[in-house]
Amino acid sequence: MQLAEKVVIIDYGSQVTQLIARRVREAGVYSEIHPCTTPLEQLRALKPNALILSGGPCSVSEDGAPQLDPGLVELGLPILGICYGMQLLAKELGGQVERAKEREYGRAHLAIATACPLWEGLPEAPTQTVWMSHGDHVLAPPPGFEVIASTEKVHVAAMADLGRSIYAVQFHPEVAHTEHGEQILHNFLFKVAKLKGKWTMGSFIETCVAEMQAKIGETGQVVCGLSGGIDSTVAALLLHRAIGKRLHCIFVDNGLLRAGEREEVIGFLTAHFDLNLHTVDAQDLFLGKLAGVTDPEQKRKIIGYTFIEVFEREAKAISNVEFLAQGTLYPDVIESVSFRGPSAVIKSHHNVGGLPDRMQLKLVEPLRELFKDEVRKVAAQLGLPDFIIWRHPFPGPGLAIRVIGEITAERLEILRQADAIVQQELHASDWYRKMWQGFAVLLPVKSVGVMGDDRTYEHVCALRLVESVDAMTADWARVPPEILARMSNRIINEVKGVNRVVLDISSKPPATIEWE
Repeated sequence: MQLAEKVVIIDYGSQVTQLIARRVREAGVYSEIHPCTTPLEQLRALKPNALILSGGPCSVSEDGAPQLDPGLVELGLPILGICYGMQLLAKELGGQVERAKEREYGRAHLAIATACPLWEGLPEAPTQTVWMSHGDHVLAPPPGFEVIASTEKVHVAAMADLGRSIYAVQFHPEVAHTEHGEQILHNFLFKVAKLKGKWTMGSFIETCVAEMQAKIGETGQVVCGLSGGIDSTVAALLLHRAIGKRLHCIFVDNGLLRAGEREEVIGFLTAHFDLNLHTVDAQDLFLGKLAGVTDPEQKRKIIGYTFIEVFEREAKAISNVEFLAQGTLYPDVIESVSFRGPSAVIKSHHNVGGLPDRMQLKLVEPLRELFKDEVRKVAAQLGLPDFIIWRHPFPGPGLAIRVIGEITAERLEILRQADAIVQQELHASDWYRKMWQGFAVLLPVKSVGVMGDDRTYEHVCALRLVESVDAMTADWARVPPEILARMSNRIINEVKGVNRVVLDISSKPPATIEWE
């Protein structure tokens, strides 16, 4: 994306590198993450206004550890090194780095030694609470650098070459545990790098639409698989704004949707945005191919291949289609180019593998530079209502991976009814917006119960209610017992075939959010 201001973050493998990018963007400055293996000329071509060097898990002195290209310093840009990034700066520029006797992890108390732009506006307290996570530390700063802060264990907890606008901190200002970390990052952006901070979702929409128009041209036709989720919906609306009726949206009803989902989302979009939308009824096809299948990975593959089959058939019926639109987000892009290699495959349903090559279409990905929370901001700018903006994420295979075991129309309907009650109670109690996802799971077991004077032997439902920021990690939500009781009572009383409800209290990791 061509922007007036850009901060490039060099990723050395920290688990919170994405958080740095989010903090910079929240300050109104566009940021991009690039792996530390990116060639210098490629980074130079990005024309960044400043650089941030991330933390990382390695020791700067161990064999094979990522190193700092000295050409980055020679670019003459403002630089902020964080943790491993600080140690690399010290090592490359002539300082001294040593292995600490013991790894320091957790809170530390930072004492500012020298007034400088990085500390501007911080409270005048003896110390500031910061978050450390390191095994190496800088014993002596490089020539031209001075120590600007220390902690009780680390003398060089921050250093700076004021003349060259190079700053480095041993702690992590991007995490919430560093009490004034946001101010420190703001100071680097606006006091050191002298940026203006004018990147907004409104400016993103304007730039994105112009870029899509230029890429697709005046006659290009685009096909988009619209699931009803926030990502594909926003991608479709941006493209609709760019090219109008030359965007062809295809909604495949696979019979694995939540209660009322098709009518609610698709009905709204066609009524309010005049999308060129074609709905395909394919429930019988999907359920027929899933009959008797219990293995979760096999379910995903069947659903993925069947979707390709249906989508390809419908797309071929549209004349002169040249482009395929996808709702790829920035975290997906980052993971695919990590210097450590692509992340291990936990689930195989996030993208429909092989679809672009098989159909020989060019990709357009309007959201590939956005995080999930930014997509929601764009959605609000585009006029989408809260019930679409804040819908909980829904997996590509739909209810097929929440019906554990065999997929049948009867079991799907039991789950739909139970899940609808969960959604209703979350909305009624204002807990819906407080959590990342909340849903019901139908288990492949039955249990004995008593209803009235009769003995029953019926299905068991599990409640999965989790809190998360980006789904990379998650914890079970501490929903009040009275709300859980209402969910349980309603499901058992209103959903025929269920006589027991249990609560999943596992976190991610080690568990995943979904059961399959």
